[in-house]
Amino acid sequence: MAPARKTASLSGVERRAVELDTIASVLPIDRRDELAELLTDSDIETLRHLVNEGMGANTLRAITSDLAYIEAWALAATKRSLPWPAPEALLLKFVAQHLWDSEKRASDPEHGMPADVTDNLRAQGFLKSTGPHAPTTVRRRLASWSTLTKWRGLDGAFASPPLKSAIRLAVRATPRKRSRKSAKAVTGDVLAKLLVTCSTDGLRDLRDRAILMVAFASGGRRRSEIAGLRVEQLSAEAPIEVPDGPPLPSLAIHLGRTKTTNGEQDDVVYLTGRPVEALNAWIAAAKIESGSVFRGIGRWGTVSKRALDPQSVNAIVKQRADMAGLEAGEFSAHGLRSGYLTEAANRGIPLPEAMEQSRHRSVQQASSYYNNASRRTGRAARIL
Repeated sequence: MAPARKTASLSGVERRAVELDTIASVLPIDRRDELAELLTDSDIETLRHLVNEGMGANTLRAITSDLAYIEAWALAATKRSLPWPAPEALLLKFVAQHLWDSEKRASDPEHGMPADVTDNLRAQGFLKSTGPHAPTTVRRRLASWSTLTKWRGLDGAFASPPLKSAIRLAVRATPRKRSRKSAKAVTGDVLAKLLVTCSTDGLRDLRDRAILMVAFASGGRRRSEIAGLRVEQLSAEAPIEVPDGPPLPSLAIHLGRTKTTNGEQDDVVYLTGRPVEALNAWIAAAKIESGSVFRGIGRWGTVSKRALDPQSVNAIVKQRADMAGLEAGEFSAHGLRSGYLTEAANRGIPLPEAMEQSRHRSVQQASSYYNNASRRTGRAARIL
């Protein structure tokens, strides 16, 4: 009973910090103390409910980050805690203070987010950009806000015509160039250059070669999927017989829960040939028998027991691009995903077959890579 009395004696902020720790294994939180001050008891209970419902860790991190920002903005903009459900007027204020016109702001300082709100959010580390937010960021935060409202058993005004109209008009008034997650796709020729930099049998080269080849050949897996890959998800398959050559090793990767699946169905992708050899070489050299496949490597060549962070996968792609003499800023881990579909289109692989490997659910999204490849190499683009 003593521990219970001790917990009860804690202040609200201290208690919330302790409660945040109880879900930290599923929801890693670097700014626990700051979040404990911003989030309410009801916020923490909602997050705990989402954890118990089995929501993916990446989704939970994104929702928690969005919730913390929205709570901080509400305090700065209204001097009051965020009300649940949020009235339509507050949602419209959020849009007005985040999707504004830079040119109009130059002549009207009152346009957009007020200076005191900007300074407050910047001082807390929530605001880094100097211009209006990207429409995708605003829409995502509104979607997270709506999700949290529904999980509290409340109805919100997120589908109201005035709010939809405000967003549409704000985006139209300030057109922005749509940026890709990775400026350039890591197609087959680019991947070959990256792999040249992994030419030794050192642990880092073996690991990075396996990461690049597995991420690309398995359909362009997301960096979170590569970072979270475990030995238990791998199963050896019967070798693939090929004419005029030795059989090729084959491996199945059981994906489990991903960004586009609920984890109930057994989504499987396959590796054949060189990627399997690269993966096996890394696992053998690192002496990995169970748990995380891709791990950190210490200064003295010690292989960590912990999985790589998804951001580390991104850093590896950029580092290898730099070593290959490419512009590192033009490439990211997502370039492996877009590069897989682009390469498949260039090689004439049917879209349905490529989607079976990439596990894209949207034909429209996947086919855009095919359409771009056809337009770039087609007769219309070579009219002269």
